[in-house]
Amino acid sequence: MPTLAPRLQIEQHLARITLRRPKVANRLEVEDLQILEQQLDVVNAQTEVRVLLLEAEGRYFCSGFNIGAVPGVDAGALFERLTDAWENARPITIAAIQGGVYGGATDLALACDFRLGTSACEMFVPAARLGLHFYRGGMTRYVNRLGLGMAKRILLACETLDARAMQNCGFLDHLYEDETQLRAQALTLAQSLCELAPLALAGMKRHLNALARHELDSALLAADIARAAGSQDLAEGVRAWQERRPPRFTGH
Repeated sequence: MPTLAPRLQIEQHLARITLRRPKVANRLEVEDLQILEQQLDVVNAQTEVRVLLLEAEGRYFCSGFNIGAVPGVDAGALFERLTDAWENARPITIAAIQGGVYGGATDLALACDFRLGTSACEMFVPAARLGLHFYRGGMTRYVNRLGLGMAKRILLACETLDARAMQNCGFLDHLYEDETQLRAQALTLAQSLCELAPLALAGMKRHLNALARHELDSALLAADIARAAGSQDLAEGVRAWQERRPPRFTGH
């Protein structure tokens, strides 16, 4: 694995992927996109993992794809494949955004289920200034998550949003004063999610995303509802509720 490539760590129900190129604002190289896909495959295959936390070292969260590598490289296709896979990840995903997030990295964050940030956050997509046409999956997420008007402000007018604007438009779910608080709250959220019923979470995540894309599969929804209804987890959840104790879910 290349030096400073994204690092994957798995501990029980929590997986963490850390971007580690702080000297270049955690810019993503071609090999980084490939490694992130491979790491996501590993996480998806380990059914004991219930939450995936994406974080970064340094002042910036991620500056997107290396612009110097764009000529001759279909950066949009590479990013679309990664971000679509990220949106469809089996675990619940969290992005802990401690600083600036730019270009395609904004879509990688949008593909996460939850986005937490600090007052140092800002976002900017320079595609129109570079002559790049943003890819379909990213435009779809922008419109679905933030609305058409905000998508146009960011992608067409190339507006830079500060942390408060990012929260107001729905890009950030929660905003914290500093990185220390962000790290603590991201871990608290991850641990809370790890304690919930994984079958119910995975099913609802899948169908909420499908509803946002107007692609709901009614038969698949019915199958997931039936699976959860007949699960050991539901029986455990009911017992725990009646006994006034925390449930111990196994994903079965």
